[in-house]
Amino acid sequence: MVAADNLKQTPEKTTFDLISYLKERQKLCEAALEQAIPVRYPEKIYEAMRYSLLAGGKRLRPIICLATCEMTGGTIAMAMPTGCALEMIHTMSLIHDDLPAMDNDDYRRGKLTNHKVYGEDVAILAGDGLLAYAFEYVALNTKDVPTERVLRVVAHLGRAVGAAGLVGGQVLDLESEGKSDISLETLNFIHNHKTGALLEACVVCGGVLAGASEEDLQRLSRYAKNIGLAFQIIDDILDITATQEQLGKSAGKDQKAQKVTYPSLWGIEKSRKQAQQLIEEACAELEPFGKEAEPLVALAHFITSRSH
Repeated sequence: MVAADNLKQTPEKTTFDLISYLKERQKLCEAALEQAIPVRYPEKIYEAMRYSLLAGGKRLRPIICLATCEMTGGTIAMAMPTGCALEMIHTMSLIHDDLPAMDNDDYRRGKLTNHKVYGEDVAILAGDGLLAYAFEYVALNTKDVPTERVLRVVAHLGRAVGAAGLVGGQVLDLESEGKSDISLETLNFIHNHKTGALLEACVVCGGVLAGASEEDLQRLSRYAKNIGLAFQIIDDILDITATQEQLGKSAGKDQKAQKVTYPSLWGIEKSRKQAQQLIEEACAELEPFGKEAEPLVALAHFITSRSH
């Protein structure tokens, strides 16, 4: 749940109530996700999938997808199946990221990780199941949207999660562990793909579903890339400054793994300033959308002031 003090540093002057907005949208997303995967035979795999999918979290990715769809003239109903799919894909990446062969973590969102509860074999399969189901869910449940737009969303999701996106970023991230000579260019590549590609899909897919123009989709893409990088910079800072209780996962992992991070290259203060500059550039891309962009502007500022 979003804490009020997360928004203290938000520099924008607006009457938009982000806390209420996030709570309301979070409820909508939780209800949709709860219904998306019922338990059937064989129960264990569905229970494992649901365990991680319904373990809480801020639901920022589906919320961003819904907000973008609405901003560009669409509806929540049009975007909700894609929002759910994005959360399924994100959850898959967390389950696999936590495995002993990857980041080897015992806790996620304040709970034991999937492999700690169900074993490594079932955890791998639960991630696979969520990934496959995400595409099925978009294809079968998106209503009142032209087929070519749905097809474009499916293609965009596939690219975001594959070797050209999340998987490619993760491979380079693993290869970079323990190396102290990683350049800023390589670090940016890792996070533009590992974190940024899926965030970009959240934003751009919302616009695609609503029928946004190519020019607007480019704006949305630039907005997303900037908030994606800012999100990762703040993540790196929190890994140093926050506790395990605040994060809901192990703190200090990056230093233990000898990972090059933004704070290790720039220091914490410069990293914060860089994140803030990225957010300002992101919000500038939304100016043509006027008042309709308020949720996405507020969400961008929220990313740099979050505490977990």
